Amino acid sequence: MNMRSVMRKLSGRSRSVSGPRSGPLLATHAPDAGPDASRGVMLYLEDITVSFDGFRALNALTLYVETGELRCIIGPNGAGKTTMMDVITGKTRPDTGSAWFGQTIDLLSLHEPEIAQAGIGRKFQKPTVFEQHTVFENLELAMAGDKSVWKWLTAKLTPQQLERIDEVLTTIGLTEQRRARAGALSHGQKQWLEIGMLLMQNPQLLLVDEPVAGMTPQEVERTAALLTSLAGKHSVVVVEHDMAFVRTLAGSHGRVTVLHEGSVLAEGSIDEVQANPKVIEVYLGE
Repeated sequence: MNMRSVMRKLSGRSRSVSGPRSGPLLATHAPDAGPDASRGVMLYLEDITVSFDGFRALNALTLYVETGELRCIIGPNGAGKTTMMDVITGKTRPDTGSAWFGQTIDLLSLHEPEIAQAGIGRKFQKPTVFEQHTVFENLELAMAGDKSVWKWLTAKLTPQQLERIDEVLTTIGLTEQRRARAGALSHGQKQWLEIGMLLMQNPQLLLVDEPVAGMTPQEVERTAALLTSLAGKHSVVVVEHDMAFVRTLAGSHGRVTVLHEGSVLAEGSIDEVQANPKVIEVYLGE
């Protein structure tokens, strides 16, 4: 892939009529203003319903994610996990309901690039990195700012930008691989690099889809440590099937949400969720 193709790739409606019910009714800010999470909640999903050809993928789903929280989302296939993330990121428009990023940003009024600009980053299950470029170049390409081809080809990195790349390399554990071609990385390392690319955009909310699928036990352990380290600085929502991994992430204080048939079936600590008879019946019992 040549550099112009890379830059083109990088630069790639229903509207709610009210703000989140737990907050005031406020006008939507421009996406670059950032979310107002002064009430301690970063994401509001309220009564979200999505239907595809008569099938309800989401059924009056209501979910709140707090500022700096690491939330695990589990549920059987078809529970609505992917559709939920599609709604948050603007890929799917709900039939009814409201979705707010902080107190002021109405997600249903924005398109996908605007939502990313507002501060929401999404990592899909399969890593998508620029394999012909180095780890350092991948982070440089993902850096927030002007993505025009001419600007990228002519600009020199500032000391602050270099420092930010070094900081992210340390966070994702790839400092020693900074000059390695991304295509030569292991599966787990590619996953970490893609998380690093999202971090270069300075998101307030990270959506991470099944990050440990196909990883070695050692990579799973390092991924748990990485995601845990991001909580507090970012709100992190992790969709995962591996219950051992979820237990590691949630610990003794984190919250786990169980989706079933497009709605929240249960929510609480990992111990509470695993002991819930309804959860055992529809998910864990399988």
